[in-house]
Amino acid sequence: MMDGRGAFTAEELERIRADFPILKREVNGEKLVYLDNAASTQKPSSVIDSMADFFRTSNANIHRAIHTLGYESTVAYENAHKAVAKFIGAKSWREVIFVRNATEALNLVAYSWASKFLSPGDEVVVTMMEHHSNIVPWLMAKERLGIDLKFIRVKDSGVLDMEHAEESITDRTRLVGAIHASNVLGAVNDLHKLRDLARARGAKFLVDGAQSIPHMPVDVGSLGCDFFAASGHKMLGPTGIGILYAKREILEETPPFLTGGDMISMVTVRGATWNDLPFKFEAGTPAVCEAVGLGEAVKYLSALGMERIYSYEKELGAYFLEELKKLPFVDIYGHKEGECLAVFSFNVKGVHPHDAASMLDKFGIAVRSGNHCAQPLMESLGMDNTLRASFYFYNTREDADRLIHALKEVDSLFNKTASGGKK
Repeated sequence: MMDGRGAFTAEELERIRADFPILKREVNGEKLVYLDNAASTQKPSSVIDSMADFFRTSNANIHRAIHTLGYESTVAYENAHKAVAKFIGAKSWREVIFVRNATEALNLVAYSWASKFLSPGDEVVVTMMEHHSNIVPWLMAKERLGIDLKFIRVKDSGVLDMEHAEESITDRTRLVGAIHASNVLGAVNDLHKLRDLARARGAKFLVDGAQSIPHMPVDVGSLGCDFFAASGHKMLGPTGIGILYAKREILEETPPFLTGGDMISMVTVRGATWNDLPFKFEAGTPAVCEAVGLGEAVKYLSALGMERIYSYEKELGAYFLEELKKLPFVDIYGHKEGECLAVFSFNVKGVHPHDAASMLDKFGIAVRSGNHCAQPLMESLGMDNTLRASFYFYNTREDADRLIHALKEVDSLFNKTASGGKK
């Protein structure tokens, strides 16, 4: 689709935006500016069409019939595994488990793997930057298994305290888990350093890649992770499907998470044996159509080129940050050091973020307000609720400018101090 050189041109951006029908929509009489991409991304026509075509032409259950539709559905489902495996650099498509979302992927690790391999007194170390989905499952494992759960601190600047990471990971540590990129601060963590610290202590390494995989090249082999979790709906795919990558030898040793149909090899009244990977962990009728959509999504991203996407978003993010810094009535969190995605948490002084988000919606601008499922991080940095604007490759400088203008209007309405001047 694109030539693979540099960031996108204006002409390319116009063609890209034309691929997303929802971007033509108006909200409250204004052209939509969608800046809630860290929560969920919009879908290109190719993804929408692939799912509609599946239902129109090939819809059937997989692995259960020898008729034509059953065969076509099975092939489509397994091809989606192969497309995702190629996209993330997995050695085999059998190392890619389809789940509902990254949350389920992380729960699978914290329940099935942890129940077999963790004992009372063992340590799991995660960062204070984690989304709740990589905290709550380990809190439950702590209660269930008697393990110790430790948190790596975040500096006031919004990056991980790597000295504290080194202190926290000990000979008792069995797993280190880290978010690849913060859904609140945009900070991209040094996974290679964390991996090396984990390996030095013989610990497994888990990565929550829900925020990184839509925006930057991801290669699980290069990362050297044992587990990698992501959600389809954050990377152009549909809701209801996500992935857990794990090394094959780990999956072979780990007991199933859910049990029932299709995840078995044989069942008798005396017991059961398990199906081959990845189906051992995909009990029941899976989200076949959603898998088709996810497969098409990674094809779309691959055609654009993840390096180009990352390059463009860094340029766009830098532009927005400079404009945001010019607003004296805005408090910005993070983005003070290190590598960051184009994800920005901030507040208009004196204005509750829910009120600000509601007014921004009047201008057709969609941003998130709240704690962003990261309450421990918020508390550690003395934050509460914030506004969050998160950009994607189909956003433009015009989108950034419209948000800046609207924030001035918010300040003018609530504080009467637009651009720092009294009205």
